[in-house]
Amino acid sequence: MTDAIGYTVVSNLQKNLFLNKGKTDPSCQTKQMEVTLAKIDTLVHPGHERAFEEAFKTNFKALHAYAYTMLQDENVAEEIVQTVFLKLWENRERLAIHTSLRAYLYKSVYHDTLNHLKHKKVQRKYIAEAMMAHKQEQAAEVAADKELQRQLQEALRQLPEKCRTVFQLSRFEELKYQEIADRLGISLKTVEAHMAKALKSLRLRLADFLPLLTIILFNI
Repeated sequence: MTDAIGYTVVSNLQKNLFLNKGKTDPSCQTKQMEVTLAKIDTLVHPGHERAFEEAFKTNFKALHAYAYTMLQDENVAEEIVQTVFLKLWENRERLAIHTSLRAYLYKSVYHDTLNHLKHKKVQRKYIAEAMMAHKQEQAAEVAADKELQRQLQEALRQLPEKCRTVFQLSRFEELKYQEIADRLGISLKTVEAHMAKALKSLRLRLADFLPLLTIILFNI
């Protein structure tokens, strides 16, 4: 058995565990295996995979229940316990366990669960902060837009009537200069002069809002 198929080993053991729910292995009746430091080396030698299988069957359900009490999520609890057993198999040749294997497994599940919860907490905090920043940005944009509209209306009221009319027909009704000239009965040159005057006045009065004003009114 190689490390490359470690996940398959754990997965198959888990499937068999649930398929055989309620059944008792006769060998387990006579020998309830508590794998300790003295027996951990049996996980290393070929032909002694039984120790790993016994450790899995004996502890999986209890470890899953233990993880679930902290996570309140059966799927995540299952993944964490699977990962602990997978790491146990993959690191079997260099493990140095100074307690019973059961204690080692519970400690591993505990730490992996805490790491998962910490990661989720950081994720939730980041998402909450990002959402708050987005809401604040939106509120600032709305406030800036309202202030721009107020300042724009005030600036337009300060324009001469004919100049204001030409500007409104051009920017709000989107008429071409020649169409404005025809509607007002003035020359094209006069329309251009009024627009130049209006744009110059608005640029001066609304200098603080010029970037946003450019987006709204185009080419100011």
